[in-house]
Amino acid sequence: MPDPLHLLIPYAAWPPATPGQAAQQPPLPALPNLEALLQRMAPTATLQGAEDSFSPPHERLHARLLGLPDADGQIPWAAWARAQAGHADAADSAWAYLTPCLWQVGADHVTLAPPEQLQLDEAASRELLALLAPWFAEDGITLHYEQPTRWWAAGAVFDGLATAALDRVLRRDVRPWMPDARQARTLHRLHSEMQMLLYTHPYNDARAARGLPPVNAFWVHGAGRWQDAAQPGPTVDERLRAPALAGDARAWASAWQALDAGPLAALQAAAAQGQRVQITLGGERAAQTWASAPQPWWRRLAARWQGPRWPAVAAGL
Repeated sequence: MPDPLHLLIPYAAWPPATPGQAAQQPPLPALPNLEALLQRMAPTATLQGAEDSFSPPHERLHARLLGLPDADGQIPWAAWARAQAGHADAADSAWAYLTPCLWQVGADHVTLAPPEQLQLDEAASRELLALLAPWFAEDGITLHYEQPTRWWAAGAVFDGLATAALDRVLRRDVRPWMPDARQARTLHRLHSEMQMLLYTHPYNDARAARGLPPVNAFWVHGAGRWQDAAQPGPTVDERLRAPALAGDARAWASAWQALDAGPLAALQAAAAQGQRVQITLGGERAAQTWASAPQPWWRRLAARWQGPRWPAVAAGL
């Protein structure tokens, strides 16, 4: 079970502008409970990353806290989730997530649209899985349904394969994020075959008749082999993710304020009662864990004189 006194918040800092976007940094919302927590906390772990790494820093730090491998692009999220769901075959193979998606082809880029734009329900997703599964099976890859926009895939090709997190690729050119062609030759070929298959397939004709966008590609992520060394990790609150990835600064600020009034207020109350609480804040360039610790009165007074800590923390993420 996740630790209720350790909260991990991805996209705590506003993401940097992607190529072609105007640079923008919305004002940070006032977060009194987060500020109060930071005033009584000390950093315990920091992970620096890069904007072009396959795994966002918060994912790598989360994996480390769980006891999972945390090498860039090689966190076995699919195998871990398979084990968490109670499937006995989690350790029988290497696993990956496979997300059906829409690649939008432009003059000089191929952009991955957010999967929710496909409006796939379970029936449509299962129909698509049944259509594609035989093609993947010919290459030793077995597909299993998990949810409409995310399936499990099992096969030797995913063992040790570095893949980019879906969040890294959303609304961006997919080409820099593709897995290494020498190691993933099979997947590159399947990409081409699936695009040709789906281009004129009745499945997409039926979608077009209903005014729905076509499914014309897939994205592989979270690949790796399960290692039975995971431990309880933090509680993850992802409410900042969608507005951050959509570039909706107002919704992001509102989500932050709801976080501050809810889970962070609860952590602040627990810390005030002497319980040890932790928060992990993640951005696209860094992630940091903070933990409450007893502080002498003079240090608490000095912290108040130093002013708000949250803006400086956000700038480092």
